[in-house]
Amino acid sequence: MENLRFIRQTLEDATAFTAVSGWGLVLVGVFACGFAAYARYKATPTAFIATWLVAAIVCLGLSVGMSARKARRLGLSLTTGAGRKFIVAFLPTMIAGAFLTFAAATSGQTTHLAGMWLLLYGASVVAAGSNSVPLVPAMGISFMMLGAAALVAPAWGNWFMALGFGGVHAGYGLAIAVRHGG
Repeated sequence: MENLRFIRQTLEDATAFTAVSGWGLVLVGVFACGFAAYARYKATPTAFIATWLVAAIVCLGLSVGMSARKARRLGLSLTTGAGRKFIVAFLPTMIAGAFLTFAAATSGQTTHLAGMWLLLYGASVVAAGSNSVPLVPAMGISFMMLGAAALVAPAWGNWFMALGFGGVHAGYGLAIAVRHGG
């Protein structure tokens, strides 16, 4: 029995994480476009940051919820095997982003936040995507390219946020849904 448990654990750890919900990413993209439209009218950096932090919480909850639903349908777990690897690879860069956001907000250095957020989110997705279907790391690279562009043109930061968190999520989400079953 112990050998069977070891074999099962080894197989779970070796599989790709396929429970990324494409339809969840499409919904995240739609919500992100709405938040971008709202953030466009926020005159202060604090209001802009608050709007996008609420967007991050809402969209993260939506994405995790839809992925959990897909995982249940596929008989997978988000907290063991490939799901655990995905989460462990995703979190460190996101935690670093939270601390950098706090430092930028408290020091008043908010001009390049959009570029930083897109770059760091993209890096998280690339890292986590190494344990997933090939479209996931490709999506992360798209975010990183937009982040680099947003650093060069920070006045367009909200537009880059809309294109990334809205358009990239929706586009790749649709591709994942069609190619990988939802």
